[in-house]
Amino acid sequence: MKIALFGNTFRQEAIDTATHLLTTLQKKNIEVLIEASFFDFLKNAGCDITVSPENTINDGDFSADIALSLGGDGTFLNTAKHVGSKGIPILGINAGRLGFLSDVADNEIEAALDEIVNHQYQIEERSVLQLITDNSDWQEYAFALNEIALLKQDTSSMMTIHVSVKGELLNSYRADGLIISTPTGSTAYSMSVGGPIVVPQSNTFILAPVASHTLSIRPLIIPDNWELEISISSRSKSFLVALDGRSDVFPQSTNLKIRKAEHTVKVLKRANHTFFNTLKSKLMWGADKRME
Repeated sequence: MKIALFGNTFRQEAIDTATHLLTTLQKKNIEVLIEASFFDFLKNAGCDITVSPENTINDGDFSADIALSLGGDGTFLNTAKHVGSKGIPILGINAGRLGFLSDVADNEIEAALDEIVNHQYQIEERSVLQLITDNSDWQEYAFALNEIALLKQDTSSMMTIHVSVKGELLNSYRADGLIISTPTGSTAYSMSVGGPIVVPQSNTFILAPVASHTLSIRPLIIPDNWELEISISSRSKSFLVALDGRSDVFPQSTNLKIRKAEHTVKVLKRANHTFFNTLKSKLMWGADKRME
């Protein structure tokens, strides 16, 4: 078995967890590839790792049976970017904070790896958004597992976001921005602006405005086989596009299309880890202090 390891290079907490993880992988005689920047981070931190520099990942040209993401959900999204359309299942090990995608704790590593070796896990197929634009800088990887956010560039006045679906104008959002989210991203940026929580298996996308000027405009759920056509008007003559946190400024003359990508991201889950368990543990659903 070959495992590709990606990790957070900004959090010191990741070092001890990485040492624990690599030691466990070595004991199980599992071949390990490490993303180059994470390899350097661990080496510079004095982490004693036995992985050879030749077994580092410098680009998208790699293969593995499983990818491990060590960090928070941001690290998981970065891992998904590297994996792309390879179809490699990703397991998230939490060395961050909340962790909806990275939900395996440090004390669960041995058990999780045992389950992987024995093929005792489940795979969830997660839909991905694709951005289509004439901006050549975004052609290589214009995909998002969580969301695509269209935002005003600075502190300028709100912008107008014209959204059409199937040739019909859906709405002209006068707002600070608009978030187009997958079900996976429903617990991320979309939730923070009042969007609904959607189970990952839903074949839907969420349109959630950011600080809408019209109070009657609310988040909307649409089928994920509908393609969105979007144009934007802004006093600053530009706007910000963010795909899972990777952002760039576009001129307002840019026309966008957003649709469901042809590939999915495979999320590896422990057999006893469900979406509802995650809601209970991360958002404290069902918790009642009066019952303690």
